[in-house]
Amino acid sequence: MLKDNFGRAHDYLRISLTDVCNFRCQYCIPQENTKFMPSSRLMQADEIDVIAKVFVDLGVSKIRLTGGEPLVRKDAKEIIRSLSKYPAELTLTTNGTEVKEFITLFKDSGISSVNVSLDTLDKEKFHIITKRNLFDKVWKNIQLLIDEGFHVKVNTVVMRGINDNEIPDFIEWTKTTPVHVRFIEFMPFDGNQWNDSKVFSYKEILDIAEANCSFIRMKDAANETAKKFKPYGHEGTFAVISTMTAPFCSNCNRLRLTADGKMKNCLFSKGEADILTALRKGEDIVPVIKKCVSAKAEALGGQFKGDYHKIDTSKISNRSMIDIGG
Repeated sequence: MLKDNFGRAHDYLRISLTDVCNFRCQYCIPQENTKFMPSSRLMQADEIDVIAKVFVDLGVSKIRLTGGEPLVRKDAKEIIRSLSKYPAELTLTTNGTEVKEFITLFKDSGISSVNVSLDTLDKEKFHIITKRNLFDKVWKNIQLLIDEGFHVKVNTVVMRGINDNEIPDFIEWTKTTPVHVRFIEFMPFDGNQWNDSKVFSYKEILDIAEANCSFIRMKDAANETAKKFKPYGHEGTFAVISTMTAPFCSNCNRLRLTADGKMKNCLFSKGEADILTALRKGEDIVPVIKKCVSAKAEALGGQFKGDYHKIDTSKISNRSMIDIGG
């Protein structure tokens, strides 16, 4: 088992398949002319398989595929098939556009839960946020996942003045649909134009929820990042991922691999371990992995803490969200 110096066991690996995305969300990758990594820099399918096996042998029991948009990678199906043979829960986070082509593969690969990123239920606002007119396609694919029996979580980054007024609509959606909405506090990353005034807090989200329905707090699973709530009489649930106002670092079990094979021990870590280069040199990557885990800071990559209003983004050293892989 991979343990850091604070006794936290790490058994959850997030693997970014690509930094490419077919959306241009304003808080993630707003520029149309964004340059992506050349293929030679990316982990190849066989390299992902080798690295994943090492992590599973070291105790990883859950693997999540992320991006960019993981399903736009040409060999995504090959990678999913390859990883499905390991004794680890396999899942992914997607923007939903390509889901229809993967339904059968998901089932054959043992994927039962899928996270879909969706920041608005308004078609016109969706176009503004993503710069793509694909709301109907995403909406239909979410419904398809539900109809096909998948556990569907919807990730919604709440941004003040942009979509905070839709919180009641998202919760209302859970009334007759078994969808699990996760409201995510807006977090600072390189180039995403974060400032504290855009953060819509956990407390504010709950205040709005309480004004619109009655609900109970659900029991948190081990290493849970989302604080979950069940509205009375609803088929679905909602949750809040409160990274900025109520962090959950004390029981973190997550590790990340960027698309170019760099290991991050925290979403906000400054340092990275070059797993891919070591692998390509024929070196044993286990010591590299263990050293990276041991170097994990107590909280938030050691880059900020306390009142999020006092965060100086000019002093935060990190990649953009699209480069990290969510």
